[in-house]
Amino acid sequence: MKQWVRYTMGRDTLGFGVLDGDAVSEYEGDLFGKPVATGRVHKLDALTLLSPCVPGKIVALWNNFHALSAKLGKSIPKHPLFLIKPSTSLAGPREAIRRPVGYGGKIAYEGELGIVIGRACSNVSVADAADYIFGYTCVNDVTAGDLLNEDPNFAQWCRAKGYDTFGCIGPAIATDFEWAGANVVTTLDGVERQNYPLSDMVFSPAEQVSMISRDMTLLPGDVIACGTSIGIGSIKDGATVEVSIVGIGTLSNTLSVD
Repeated sequence: MKQWVRYTMGRDTLGFGVLDGDAVSEYEGDLFGKPVATGRVHKLDALTLLSPCVPGKIVALWNNFHALSAKLGKSIPKHPLFLIKPSTSLAGPREAIRRPVGYGGKIAYEGELGIVIGRACSNVSVADAADYIFGYTCVNDVTAGDLLNEDPNFAQWCRAKGYDTFGCIGPAIATDFEWAGANVVTTLDGVERQNYPLSDMVFSPAEQVSMISRDMTLLPGDVIACGTSIGIGSIKDGATVEVSIVGIGTLSNTLSVD
């Protein structure tokens, strides 16, 4: 398993590479093509980690865990239920979540597994879907909860989840990751709020990629946020949310008070 990261070093140097303990081995070329090792190694504490990919779109699932579905009294969907978060919602590790201007309502966290697409795919089968998955990352699908039903005529999922910095992704993309045995753990200011098994998913990653690829073409770098389970909650201004998955790392973001 490799853990791929993107980073800046100094003011202008943008790079990517493989995380190895407290160091990063630098690569060049196309992350989703055939990247080549440069032989240069950087100390991790000299780098600023960015989102490990720059998705053209983030496909975010709803009602994809049996436990949450049962708690909400919802039936299990026959096809993934999803919305699109725009590319401009992207935030990387330790980047501040910014409260939208003029919005003083509830902002919620949702710790999730993210699937990173490695090859363009359309109408792929479940059997072939793994060939299109580059790896997995952590996601915090941030939501302005009070906006969802602000207008009773239309549920505003994309608006509530599409603000700048509301799509937190990172810190790494883990390839060959055994997702079925992993848990998502979300903490709020160090207190555990979510700890759920990914094995409880309604649609597996392969099924998600296959079925969503029938609805739209998925491109390299796109991310599918697999949905969340029990334990969603509010973030107070100044609070820090950490989403951790063993084998991928910990994604940490703080709700800015500015």
